[in-house]
Amino acid sequence: MLQIGTPAPYFEGYDENGNMVKLSDFAGKKLVLYFYPKDSTPGCTAEACDLRDNYERFIALGYEVLGVSRDSAASHQRFIAKYQLPFHLIADTDLTILKAYEAWGKKKMYGKETEGTLRTTYVIDENGVIVDAIGKVDTKNHTEQVLKSER
Repeated sequence: MLQIGTPAPYFEGYDENGNMVKLSDFAGKKLVLYFYPKDSTPGCTAEACDLRDNYERFIALGYEVLGVSRDSAASHQRFIAKYQLPFHLIADTDLTILKAYEAWGKKKMYGKETEGTLRTTYVIDENGVIVDAIGKVDTKNHTEQVLKSER
């Protein structure tokens, strides 16, 4: 995982609508940048819905929320529509952002080692510095993990 206190790697990618999204778009704002394996799977849905259900809290505290997976823009559109997600999702089909944020690598699934998305969240401050890195994501209570420093 990337280290707390270091500058967040620059990224740019396309969201579910084909719009370019860049790290610099969030200058002056706090950003919850979360990486997840696959649209519409149980854990990823629980995580996205927890963030959705608490979205107004994030906005009130000055945060933006942005999800990243290797799914296509069309898959993201379906996921957003089905679960009424109020935030954008980047389609990182070439793994550029996932790798830059060390959210791609070896993991064990069903006892077998595979390569894939490592469920990870970074909280980035207004100056583009990583202020929190969450590697053991509790998909059903992710908002509380992210906002623990706000209490």
